[in-house]
Order: sequence, then C-alpha cells, then structure tokens
Amino acid sequence: MDGVDSASPAMEKSSNAKEWKFSDLIADPVVHERWEKVRRWFFLRESTYDMTRRCNIRCEGCYYFEGEKQHTAEVLDPEAWRLLMQGERERGVTYVVLAGAEPSLVPELLAVCFAEMPLGAIATNGLRRIPENVGYKVHISVWGNDDTSLRIRKAGHMLRRQIDNYRGDPRAVFVYTFTPYNVLEACQVAEMLACEGCKLTFNVFSAPVGYTGPLRHTPRSLGQVREAMLDLLARYPQNVLYSPYNAVAHTHRLGLHDLFGCSYPRCNASTDIGLGRSFRQYRTDQSWNREAACCVPDTDCSDCRHYAAGSAVVTARLFRHACDPDRFNSWLDYVDVYLAVWVMDYAKGGSLCQALAPPPGFDL
Repeated sequence: MDGVDSASPAMEKSSNAKEWKFSDLIADPVVHERWEKVRRWFFLRESTYDMTRRCNIRCEGCYYFEGEKQHTAEVLDPEAWRLLMQGERERGVTYVVLAGAEPSLVPELLAVCFAEMPLGAIATNGLRRIPENVGYKVHISVWGNDDTSLRIRKAGHMLRRQIDNYRGDPRAVFVYTFTPYNVLEACQVAEMLACEGCKLTFNVFSAPVGYTGPLRHTPRSLGQVREAMLDLLARYPQNVLYSPYNAVAHTHRLGLHDLFGCSYPRCNASTDIGLGRSFRQYRTDQSWNREAACCVPDTDCSDCRHYAAGSAVVTARLFRHACDPDRFNSWLDYVDVYLAVWVMDYAKGGSLCQALAPPPGFDL
C-alpha cells in the first residue's frame, strides 16, 4: 500500500454539507475494527519482476507479447536473483509481484525470491503447478470457460487443468478477466470454481498500447460487467473476493487514471513519496526504466482498469474517500479485498457498505 494517505483530521465535505471528522468515521466499533485490521499492512512497498520471456501458451491481447519486453534477454542465474532481492529489501521493498511471461517455467528462481522476500504474489496461467515451497499468493488467470480459452488462449480444457493444479491450495486466487465477450459465461465459471471451493476475484481487460482488437470495452459492456460482478458477489460471498465498490471503480466509464490519478512512476514524476519513490518494474534482464514503470507497463493508461493497478491506486486514496461514511466504508471494503487477494492468510470480512458509492468527485 505504498503511498497511502495518512489519516488526517481534515476532511472534505460530503454532498449533504456535513463535515466528517476522522474520529466520527471510525466511531462505529465494526468500522473501527476493520480500520485497525487493514492499517497494519500500510508498510507494504511493492515492485514487479518479469521472471522469464518464455510462455507455454499465446493469448490474444497479451501485455507481455504485445510490447517490446518479449525481446529482452533473460537472467536465469538463481544467485543473480538472490542478490537482486537482497538489494530490493535494502531499498525498502517489502512485497514482490513475479510475472511474465510465465513464471511457473522457472520454479528455481521463484524459490530464491521467496527465500529472500517472503511477501508477494505470482501471476500465472495455472497450467503448471508452482511448488509448495514457494509460499506466495498465486494468481491464476481465467478468461472464460474452456471453449473461450481454447479460442483466445489456444489451450484445451484450460479451466479444468487449472482447478486440478490448485484445488484446495490456500495460495490460489482465480482471476477472471472480463472482456466484452465472456460476461455471460462468468456465471458458469464462478459456479464451477465455487463448487470446487476455489477463491475468485475479478479483472477487467485493459487494452495494451496500440491495441485495436475486439477485446477493448465499451460503455455498454462495462455496464454488463458491473451487473455480473455484483450478481456473482451476491451468489458466492464465500468464494468471491470482491466488494460493491470494487465493481464501481473498475467498471466506471472513466478508467482508474481519470478517476484517481496514477501513483506509478510512468505517470508520476515525484521521487519523494509512495510508488514514485520505491516502485520499479524489472524486465527479465533485471533492468528497469522509470518512464515505463507501472504494474502492467504496456497498458493504454486511459483504458486502465487492471485489478493490479487499482490495488495500488485506489488503496492510496484514503484522504479522498474520508469524506462521508459510505465512501470511507467503501474504501475500507476495497482495501480489505486487496489484502485478501494479495496477502497470504489474510481473511476478507463482509462488505461494510452494500450500497454503490460513487468515486469521490464523480457519479456512478
């Protein structure tokens, strides 16, 4: 939660013109308990790392293979990764995200990273099981049912193979990426995952720079996605790691950048505080470029609705949300979801705000 606003007694006015003090917002015992629960994790400082340029499938609209990263050389020496992790810890990084192209293909490097930096997550397609000695959260990308996966990802029986690899694994969170074409099948996928006892969260396809294909969302498809998210959250509250405010923030007609600004170095010139100070996105050769550094570097910023981006951008906007109880409680729900998705052994609570609260300064 790099760059989270500190709690401040000075609050904005809500729409009913009442001024809320922070002490009033956390006066309710249930809200106060949630505040104390999430604020323990304000020390998290993340960076991301591409572990290999290899992958065992090819997905349409893939961020890794749409950009120039795919041509970067690989560092496959475990000792080099050990030294990098030690250096990251020394400069204040406390959380790592290991990604592209497919990190499960280099398990020896994952184990070295975990030994040096015990908090983190791995983004994987789930077709190869990551060894249990790597105790990170494991985010398994799901783009639809098996028919859709075969068409878009060129992999047969993909969902069944993913479930077989990670059934009963407390590390695993299945990440369903909504496109304009897989909204209706989300119910089928969620039911299948829930029956297997799997945890599920949601992502929204965000176009890579220069992408003009059919997966780019429209206002109509975003509205359909929001309805589906809220329906699945209501149907499977024990399995779906999400909240009403997550649905609002990630399906708004405006992207995250326009709603909340962006703290990542790619859009943030500051080197003094928050993500601008500490975040780096390392390529497979362990180089990094501040001008490209964000959670998914090849994304079109105006279209960004990534669950990973929101995990940093929305959570860092405490002050902006501390203007009235609905928005503050919605923000607490969002942070609670973020921690349940990204931190091992963190248990999500119930939603404090069931209503759809608009982002501060905007409508729904």
